[in-house]
Amino acid sequence: MYDMIKVLIVEDEKNQRELLASSLKDDYETVTAASGKEAFETFSSDRSIGIVISDFKMEGMDGIELLKKVKKLDPNIIFILITAYASVSSAVTALKLGAYDYITKPIVIEKLKVILKRAVESRFLLIENLELKEKLKLHYSFERIITKSPKMKEILSIVSRVSQSKTSVLITGESGTGKELIARAIHNASDRKDKSFVPINCSAIPENLLESELFGYERGAFTGAVKAKKGKLTVADGGTAFFDEIGDIPFNIQVKLLRFLQFGEIVPLGMEKSTNVDVRIISATNQDLEKKIEDGSFREDLFYRLNVVGIHIPPLRERKEDIDPLVNHFIEKYSKVSGKNIEGISNEAMRYLFSYNWSGNVRELESIIERAIVMSRDNIIDVDDLPIALKMEDEKEGDLALKTMEKKHIESVLNLQGGNITKAAEILGIHRNTLMSKMKEYNINKND
Repeated sequence: MYDMIKVLIVEDEKNQRELLASSLKDDYETVTAASGKEAFETFSSDRSIGIVISDFKMEGMDGIELLKKVKKLDPNIIFILITAYASVSSAVTALKLGAYDYITKPIVIEKLKVILKRAVESRFLLIENLELKEKLKLHYSFERIITKSPKMKEILSIVSRVSQSKTSVLITGESGTGKELIARAIHNASDRKDKSFVPINCSAIPENLLESELFGYERGAFTGAVKAKKGKLTVADGGTAFFDEIGDIPFNIQVKLLRFLQFGEIVPLGMEKSTNVDVRIISATNQDLEKKIEDGSFREDLFYRLNVVGIHIPPLRERKEDIDPLVNHFIEKYSKVSGKNIEGISNEAMRYLFSYNWSGNVRELESIIERAIVMSRDNIIDVDDLPIALKMEDEKEGDLALKTMEKKHIESVLNLQGGNITKAAEILGIHRNTLMSKMKEYNINKND
């Protein structure tokens, strides 16, 4: 594996250059350059080069200047400097600038090979670490999104595609579906992942404070502004600002947010001069913004700026295949928190969870499992550990299903008996008056 790495040899003396290339050709793929300028051109056009061995003293571009230039293109390049004894101080300077090592003239090939072996090991270890970090970051981006749903997997596919751009994204869905998780996944999978992700809850910040919270203010901008404060958009510079509940943003702030989206400019309160910041905007709402546009409470032009890519998260009741993996995830999570050894959930308890309507979506499911773990007396969550309201709804739905079946059965028997209540009551095994009572309850209009 190591012999696959490519080494660029930079030496203005032809004999020395050819000797080095010949000595290393059995172990490494080598390319050569007779000057710093030629070396930089070679490196710029061939990014598969992993190691540069360069003489220090060359006409034109010397070894130090070459080091600086290739490090800008590839900060992880392994750079080995060849220097004379009289220039060891320059080699030390090179080490401070990021050179891996240096070797003095006259070159001892075996010593160079030892340095190269260490350098190659270092190079491959660095590559492995970088790949691992990327995998971990990608994993972190999606680790809290637990799903088996085809609908959600399609959403994650959109997330992976949209994450690499600066495009504005509008995430819609009911409360508790995980809109902020999707927003964070987009941020964490983007090239902005090392910068700030700044959540802004538009409904939680009072209207009279929202402008200063977003854009910041200068000292003395208003009563109580004893010192300047950065706005959330400035804090998010280079990263992502997440506007949660964007439908609640006041109309006068919508105008300023629209200007920011158009020009990337903010004007803190108390300042006349605008400042440019680089922020990606992701917003979310559980409201119908198109209806708000119709009633005049939300700007249509702002909506189109925010909704360049729209992502709609379906409610949990429309993706019940996610209940099982989510329950297992929450059991594992809250078992650790509570210090209990909860191993799972009974089939009967799970049946209740699947029949429930989940108006509060994933957030409600998480809360119920957390409560069940606290209430559990055993290492298995059972029906008794579930909230009464959940069981009552299940019983109501069960009663409704039974009544629907009973109504259909009565109608079927009556039809077979030509509407004769007496004969139908005999077949049903109930008193005629009982049948008439049920016909009234179910609004069945049949007469003798």
